[in-house]
Amino acid sequence: MHGHHRFSDNPWAGMREAFRAQAGARGRGPGGRGRGPEAPPVERGEVAGWFAGRLPDDWFTGPVELTVDRDEITVIGTLAEPEAGEGDPAAARAGRISRFREDTREQRMAIADAAQERYGRSVAWGAACGDTREVFTNLSVPVMTRLRQAERLVLDTLVDAGVARSRSEALGWAVRLVGQHADSWLTELRDAMASVEEVRARGPRID
Repeated sequence: MHGHHRFSDNPWAGMREAFRAQAGARGRGPGGRGRGPEAPPVERGEVAGWFAGRLPDDWFTGPVELTVDRDEITVIGTLAEPEAGEGDPAAARAGRISRFREDTREQRMAIADAAQERYGRSVAWGAACGDTREVFTNLSVPVMTRLRQAERLVLDTLVDAGVARSRSEALGWAVRLVGQHADSWLTELRDAMASVEEVRARGPRID
């Protein structure tokens, strides 16, 4: 990881990585990528353990950050900070992330393929270095919903005001806004759900 920087021999490698992540959202039948309509729920602890065993020990400085939903598993690891010397620290961190992305591409794709086969979800990768953070390939998954007139008017107001270009974009903006301002509540809710999963996995005690 700390050796000489190498560029990918294939100029289309970055596009291929993004295409494979997008293909996961659509699925490819049995054994293909993507969750599909019948992917079973997964326990986050099991996913975390699997990645801990599968990821090379020298990639990251500690355990990865995992985000798991019905469609995707996002894996973000922390890289060791480079010695910038007289250079700009932010540029050095960005370069370290870019180098990691190029040097580990094939290995990451192999791990992603295995995870998609095991969990029925696409895998997105990212890296953090100091205060610099980048997610390489995230899926954009359509979500169908039914809204009453008062709710549609909220979206239309955002569109008319130029905040969003469409109702779909306005809905995404609203979801991001809720996520930013209700982060502590959402974290508490996820923690409570994780506790329920642990209790369910243990099953009842029979004396």
